[in-house]
Amino acid sequence: MPGRQTVRFGGDYNPEQWPREVWDEDIRLMRDAGVNLVSIGIFSWALLEPKEGVYDFAVLDEIIDLLHTAGIDVDLATPTASPPAWFYRKYPHSRAVTRDGMPLAFGSRGIVSPSSPEYRRAATAIAAKLAERYSEHPAVVLWHVHNEYGTPVTESYDDASVTAFQAWLQERYATLETLNVAWGTNFWGQRYGAWEEIDAPRTSGTASNPAHRLDFARFSSAALLECFKAERDAIREHASQPITTNFMAGMCPSVDLWRWADEVDIVANDHYLSAEQQDNHIQLSRAADLTRSLARGKPWILMEHSTSAVNWQPRNIAKRPGEMRRNSLAHAARGADSVLFFQVRAGQKGAEKFHSALIPQAGETSRKWRESVALGADVAALAPVLGSRVDARVAIAWDWESFWAQDLDWRPSVDLDHRERIEAFYAALWRRGVTVDFVHPAADLTGSDVVFAPALYLIEDDAAANLREYAAQGGTLACSYFSGIVSSNDDVPTGPYPGQLREVLGLVIEEFLPLRAGEQVTLSDGARGRVWSDDIELRGATSVAEFADGPGVGRPAVTKNSFGDGTAWYLATALDGADLDGFVTRVLGAAVDYSPVGDVERVVRRGDGVDYVFQINHGVQDAGAGVSGRDLLTGESVLSDDPVPAGSVRVVAVPHAQS
Repeated sequence: MPGRQTVRFGGDYNPEQWPREVWDEDIRLMRDAGVNLVSIGIFSWALLEPKEGVYDFAVLDEIIDLLHTAGIDVDLATPTASPPAWFYRKYPHSRAVTRDGMPLAFGSRGIVSPSSPEYRRAATAIAAKLAERYSEHPAVVLWHVHNEYGTPVTESYDDASVTAFQAWLQERYATLETLNVAWGTNFWGQRYGAWEEIDAPRTSGTASNPAHRLDFARFSSAALLECFKAERDAIREHASQPITTNFMAGMCPSVDLWRWADEVDIVANDHYLSAEQQDNHIQLSRAADLTRSLARGKPWILMEHSTSAVNWQPRNIAKRPGEMRRNSLAHAARGADSVLFFQVRAGQKGAEKFHSALIPQAGETSRKWRESVALGADVAALAPVLGSRVDARVAIAWDWESFWAQDLDWRPSVDLDHRERIEAFYAALWRRGVTVDFVHPAADLTGSDVVFAPALYLIEDDAAANLREYAAQGGTLACSYFSGIVSSNDDVPTGPYPGQLREVLGLVIEEFLPLRAGEQVTLSDGARGRVWSDDIELRGATSVAEFADGPGVGRPAVTKNSFGDGTAWYLATALDGADLDGFVTRVLGAAVDYSPVGDVERVVRRGDGVDYVFQINHGVQDAGAGVSGRDLLTGESVLSDDPVPAGSVRVVAVPHAQS
């Protein structure tokens, strides 16, 4: 990011929600906390364009100048996530429409139909006006398009979307006959004789054509991306600063961020803890690793997270003392070159008034404010870490299109949950101190010693060939159940399951054997499984463990196959806890160096001649460190046998050879 060479600290700032006299206090407090970057203008369309084509930048001019005078840089947003009331009144047909046919009204957040030509015209117009006015302002170092695409609305079933969907299908399939074959429309008499006959997959009497729904999900993600690109290009005509938008990696399942990541100058992400989840710090790390993977290993921006409780979960649990610091520095450990929050000052009105902030309702006397100031000092001390990279030798396959397909109607079990399986495998690796990259199954896998595929229901032809080649060239592949089942249009390849993975796994599945609710099965090695079992016939693989009871009794439950110069594993049931840890340990074998971490998260960012070892103690007891060097956060020397205090964080600069 242009501007000062330091890790960025700050967050979303909404001065338009406050009287003018509060601004000076805000800026004073931001300076006290070490804030050096704020995002502004995200929800200010109605203020900036009070009537169509009439622009008023007086408030924005003043606040940008005030921030610049205070030495605080600006991430300037286009306000297009929330069109003003006049837009809804003038263009009511542009409202987003639910699958059940209900138009969504003004009064919340989220865009109108992304396919609405009126919306796209208005959005690109205000983006261009902002860029024309502020492209040369020295405070503006970054452009922030829209806000959290895909949240809360991704798919819109309005007329403009249907027309755009038909055009998208024509480009994808060229002929109706090709589409009819791809979608299997001879089933239930669904053949189409004209493009105009194809509607969006609205709510119907029973399950809809899964290929139809899958393509509409693809189209909807692409339609949002076209909105982003239109605004980005309008800004680029006037401005040279980097342009981004804030992803919701790991939280918003409806946008294919592999396709988006190459369209932004810097990958940015928003992350909020699942407050009631006991191991939510592990899943925070998963989201950070996923974001770094989208950035192709380059540093990225943590655009939003929370100082404490959010306002929209069933139970909005406050963060305990030290938790905000651990959360923030865990993102930094895994590649973020910023620590930004929603928001700077807690609100008094609106739906998010109970959301935490850097400046809380309790003000300067509060513990939360003191923690904010202390965190600002920590972030400033991380300046040497800028630009360093995280090295990961283990990967997890992640494919949004496969997730969309698996989540459609009428699957063999309602307990099939791709997210739960990925989180379980990730947690098992985290507990072993293994840093993980996420990869698209068709991407280059040569940098990974082991690739796990816990939930890869849909596999395109190129991805299947890529996985086979990876294993043949010496890689270790480990798949879990219900993977490799369908191809690109949710169609089952000819022959037994698991389709294009049969050869690499060295087995076939004669029948799925899902389990009843709460039912468990025992494996011959003593492990306990749930949710699933398979009737497996070995075709080259060897059985490592069998089902000792249940519907698959006597059949293989864990298999291992030599394939070319590599190895492929298959796990036919859902293992948890120590049982899953044992399977992961078997797969890792001697291919990966790892050390069980207990409560201390350990991540290395490699710099030029120096490694920065982040050690985050999530436990209630002091725990071992294992490295010697200088702690960037305190400036003090650390010896290898100096424990990391309970609930604390160290960032130790050490020579490469020690880390």
